[in-house]
Amino acid sequence: MKRVTVNENDSGQRLDKFLTKFLKTCPQSMIYKYLRKKRIKLNGKKCEGSARLSAGDVLELYINDEFFGERDAEDSFLKIKPDLDIVYEDENILLIDKKPGMIVHEDDREKFNTLISHIKAYLYTKGEYDPGSEQSFAPALCNRIDRNTGGIVIAAKNAATLRLVNEKIKCREIKKHYLCMVQGHVTPREATLTSYLQKNEMQNRVYISDTPRPGYKKCVTKYRTIGKTSDATFLEIDLITGRTHQIRAQMAHIGHPLAGDGKYGTNEFNKKVGLKYQALYSYRTEFAFSDDNMLSYLNGKSFEVDKTHITWYRQ
Repeated sequence: MKRVTVNENDSGQRLDKFLTKFLKTCPQSMIYKYLRKKRIKLNGKKCEGSARLSAGDVLELYINDEFFGERDAEDSFLKIKPDLDIVYEDENILLIDKKPGMIVHEDDREKFNTLISHIKAYLYTKGEYDPGSEQSFAPALCNRIDRNTGGIVIAAKNAATLRLVNEKIKCREIKKHYLCMVQGHVTPREATLTSYLQKNEMQNRVYISDTPRPGYKKCVTKYRTIGKTSDATFLEIDLITGRTHQIRAQMAHIGHPLAGDGKYGTNEFNKKVGLKYQALYSYRTEFAFSDDNMLSYLNGKSFEVDKTHITWYRQ
């Protein structure tokens, strides 16, 4: 039998979710079997997987010893030297300027040089993250940006912040503002685009319709012209909805694809501008909370990247 005391970063989550992360080699079906057979107890009593954990709760796990083997320390981040462009940091949160070309999480091609690995390595060197002392939590990203897009990514240092920021992003109380460079001269100078989008998972691209269609989701984007060249326009973009490839697909749909966009853009223009990555940057993040919470000290504040680092940007 193993006894586990729930800590602050474990509290607030469902018991079954905690067990899945804590017992990494135990199949989920086996976890539910142990729960049914009362071999997992919460504060000395039978419990359901849906039970919410609180700090100080005690779990008694009467399960096979094989599942208590050496836990995966997830120490791949120790193999890299942290290299981050930090826009803002406090005891709860990090705002990082992710450069185009870096992925946020590992994939089949890249296991180590990811944004989350750099964040874990950074917090480890500061003494703010020790994987050996955490039972289910690791620093996590609250929003994602495509590999070829740059801009602000929010990382949570604790579980309470992660839950709160995810909630506030969902209800649009944390707002992201973008800069982009598109082909041609956009008219009118500012407008709200409303259309409908469907994602094709196999092709990893989306398709736009001007009218509602089965399987299509509404997408709304506001843009404002902030500069021009002889053959391009610089826009500030506000996302009202947050669909996959929304900005890229909607701008291409109205005849003004992003410079450097190999999926939705035009080869001739892309070759002319010579950009390695698409000209899209999440340059500003704004906090506009409707209630008091643990991050209320950020309410009304906004944070921007250093725009001189955006190589294609001109105002």
